[in-house]
Amino acid sequence: MMLHIPEVLTKAQVAEIRAAIDAAPWVDGNQTSGAQAALAKRNAQLPEGSPAAAAAGGRILDALSANPLFVAAALPQIVFPPLFNRYAGGESFGMHVDNAIRQSRDGAVRIRTDLSATLFLTEPAEYEGGELVVEDTFGAHEVKLPAGDMILYPASSLHRVTPVTRGARVSSFFWIQSLVRSDEQRSLLFQMDLAIQQLSGRVGAGAPELVSLTGAYHNLLRMWAEL
Repeated sequence: MMLHIPEVLTKAQVAEIRAAIDAAPWVDGNQTSGAQAALAKRNAQLPEGSPAAAAAGGRILDALSANPLFVAAALPQIVFPPLFNRYAGGESFGMHVDNAIRQSRDGAVRIRTDLSATLFLTEPAEYEGGELVVEDTFGAHEVKLPAGDMILYPASSLHRVTPVTRGARVSSFFWIQSLVRSDEQRSLLFQMDLAIQQLSGRVGAGAPELVSLTGAYHNLLRMWAEL
């Protein structure tokens, strides 16, 4: 399941984060790449351990925890500390699949990557190219979102970033280990959650049918969740 999550950050929050990270030292993005990714990856990145990255990442994690759409879709167990990259001057990232396991450089965080996320920090009009292209069984999907919006998709997906031919594309990227490993099961739970919320507005939270449906949701989550 791919999901566009709008306004994870406000424009003011984006501006504050950009001011902090733009002034910080950037390094070759391949400092965090595996052997295969290094062959396809050309960009700049804030190094892990950067104080600016840690502060900006903390603000993003706070915003995610308060975003009901993200919580419902991802059912997050662990969110990897957000990283930050920048593409400019023709830089790109060729087709690849994210590593199944990610560990922070200090070893404090180690997760199974069920979901990948890209949070855009540059307005689309500020650069040309730089589309995130995600492939699934329905074909290739090009993603280029307003600053503050995020795309969430299975980490098992083939994906790439097209060359940035004008301006610069700045974004945050990270991974999520979900309480529910299976994308299919997670998608079903998300659909049920949305239906429950919509019905609650129509029939009231105490309606017997809604109570039954909510019980089914939690029983499925109980069956499928890994703690």
